[in-house]
Amino acid sequence: LNKSVVMIGSSSAIREVVTEIEHAARSNAKVLITGESGVGKEIVAKLVHQNSARSGGPLVTINCAGFPDSLLETEMFGHVKGSFTDAHRDKRGWLEQAHGGTIFMDEVGEMSLRVQALLLRFLETGEIQRVGSDRKLPPLDVRVITATHRKLVDHIAEKTFREDLYYRLNVIHIAVPPLPERREDVPLLL
Repeated sequence: LNKSVVMIGSSSAIREVVTEIEHAARSNAKVLITGESGVGKEIVAKLVHQNSARSGGPLVTINCAGFPDSLLETEMFGHVKGSFTDAHRDKRGWLEQAHGGTIFMDEVGEMSLRVQALLLRFLETGEIQRVGSDRKLPPLDVRVITATHRKLVDHIAEKTFREDLYYRLNVIHIAVPPLPERREDVPLLL
């Protein structure tokens, strides 16, 4: 694996994660990374990108939990001048910025159903429509990696996460184990 970002640990659990990273890096498939907060999901995403054929392209990283719904939509898809009060110019969204590379969406389980529907549409067609625009942009070439600490299947049952989106995102699943499941890595991490 590329050494600019490293996965610290020598446990069998971490060796298994590294094997899964290598497998995911050889593919262009969507990746869903799960695990408790603080286990290194973002490091896994960076390693998948850095060791993939897309490593020369951008890696755009966003935390979906850090934005209110309306702002998340305009940041993800962009907007055109005049589409809302403070839209003084056209703005490319994160998906456009990731063209030719990878977008990593952390805490994807925090998205509203509306933004989930917009993301699903992008995953199906590769097309986006900036907020306030009346036309779609040409299809984008973006690899999507997502992460969550939530059990999305529980949210599907509660109707707060779309089942169709879950299956679109969960093509390759990498579960990062918590420290209690890999105690032998603690000295290395310290």
